[in-house]
Amino acid sequence: MNIPKLSKYDLLFPDPNSANEDGIVAWGGDLNPSRVIRAYQNGIFPWYGKDDPVIWWSTDPRLIMELDDFRLSRSLKKSMKKFEYRFDANFTEVIRHCSSVKRDNQNGTWIQDDIIEAYSLLHGMGIAHSVESYKDGKLVGGLYGVVVGKVFCGESMFSIVSDASKSAYVVLVKHLKFWGYDFIDCQVPTEHLKSLGAKEVAREYFLNRLKRVNMDTIEHRWSIEKSLITD
Repeated sequence: MNIPKLSKYDLLFPDPNSANEDGIVAWGGDLNPSRVIRAYQNGIFPWYGKDDPVIWWSTDPRLIMELDDFRLSRSLKKSMKKFEYRFDANFTEVIRHCSSVKRDNQNGTWIQDDIIEAYSLLHGMGIAHSVESYKDGKLVGGLYGVVVGKVFCGESMFSIVSDASKSAYVVLVKHLKFWGYDFIDCQVPTEHLKSLGAKEVAREYFLNRLKRVNMDTIEHRWSIEKSLITD
C-alpha cells in the first residue's frame, strides 16, 4: 500500500479509514498549527522519530477515556493530597519533561524540538494545555494535550514523584466533566491508562463519535476550580 505524501501547502488529509494496517494515514507536510488542528479534528495525530518525516496516524484500535469511567482508587485519592495543581503555568517545562521519559519498546523520544515548538505555539493560542502537579513548589508531574471541540486529545505525561501524573489526570478528568467535555482521546493503548478506566474502541467507532461532537477549536484559558480538587 502506498502511503500518501502531504505537500507543504495542502492542509487536507486522506480519509483516516484509509490508513494502512499500522494506522499510518499519510506522511510529510509540517506542523503548521492549522494542519495540526485539522488533523485532530479528523482523528489524526503526528508521531514520528528523529530524522523521520512527519508521520500522521489514526490507529485501530483507539484508546479513549469516557469521563464517567475513570477509576479513582482510594489510595490515589489519598495521594492527591500530597500535591498542589496548576493549569498552563509551565507548559514548555511539562513537554520537555515528557520528552525525557524513557518508555518501553521505544528507542529515544518522539517529542523532539519541532514538536515542542509546535505545541508550545498551540499553547500560546489557547488550544494546547498542561496539567501540573507540584510538591514543595517544584514541578514533579503532569501531562499535556490538545483541545478540539469538546474532546481533550492527550499527548504525554511524566512523573518524578509517585502518583504525580495520575493525580494530575484526576484533576483533568474532574475539570473536563465540570466543563461539559465529551471524552479524552488517549490515542495509543497503554496498560497504564487502561488501569485508570480507558478502553479500546474500533477506529470506525471513534471517528463516528467525533462526527457527533462539535469539533470547532476552543481557545480557552484554563483555571483551577479549587472545589473540584478538595471534593
